[in-house]
Amino acid sequence: LRKPKKTREQTLYELRNAYERGASIRNLVATTGKSYGSIHSMLLQAGITLRGRGGPNHTSAPRQSTRA
Repeated sequence: LRKPKKTREQTLYELRNAYERGASIRNLVATTGKSYGSIHSMLLQAGITLRGRGGPNHTSAPRQSTRA
């Protein structure tokens, strides 16, 4: 027996809840198998205000001199 297919509304609801609980779009891509663009669009359709980019801070720390 096959599992019943989720409705689009169910999928949007689940994506919205996961994103609001802190999941990133990339996390949602990995768990759903959908593309980044699809997840992004679906979150917008669900009325989500997307968070800013996260990840590492790419600014360089000032170098410390090794001279005495």
